[in-house]
Amino acid sequence: MKHEKLQLYFIMGTANVQQREPLVVLEQALQAGITMFQLREKGSTALTGQAYEHFARQCQQLCQTYHVPFIVNDDVTLAIKLGADGVHIGQEDLPASIVRQQIGKMLLGVSVHSQEELQIALQDGADYVGIGPIFATTSKSDAKAPCGTQFLQQARAMYPELPIVAIGGIHESNVQMIWEAGADGVAVISAICDSEDIATTVAALHKNSSFTQTKTSAL
Repeated sequence: MKHEKLQLYFIMGTANVQQREPLVVLEQALQAGITMFQLREKGSTALTGQAYEHFARQCQQLCQTYHVPFIVNDDVTLAIKLGADGVHIGQEDLPASIVRQQIGKMLLGVSVHSQEELQIALQDGADYVGIGPIFATTSKSDAKAPCGTQFLQQARAMYPELPIVAIGGIHESNVQMIWEAGADGVAVISAICDSEDIATTVAALHKNSSFTQTKTSAL
């Protein structure tokens, strides 16, 4: 996959948006320049059944309009039914090797928290990995303890060409640390969902990314 697709990876479910319509938030984020979107419909208030599938299709249609990859978290059955661009799984979900067999050539992202998990993910066919939580986060009730950037730096040193996205507590104020640690992109939930000005937030998160720097140096 193209590394730049991970540059600003927005993750959202209906439970992450309290005061606005989730589809409005998603479209504003797409207009502002997110480069990938993951539907993560979790929690006690999560949509189910036909309502869940309908919402997923609406999200997918918006992503297609803006030519942004549409990824489904965990739900392989839904991803296949919708013809999503990919699936993202965690360590508590189905093994990556089984998911790869089920989804064929779709993108496969895997969350990893150690060298062992990273190596297994790559052996099982992951196209990219998510590393985190880098900082403390309240967006995921099941989030592990924050790990800082050390493992991210180690993963980049070991696998220079591996597409890596960092996640967990990332905002405008700390995103520079992520770029300096070698990530190809940042995955955010609350930074965009809670933003009063999504366009400004997205621009700030993009600032000084490795791809922005590359473009600037080429001028």
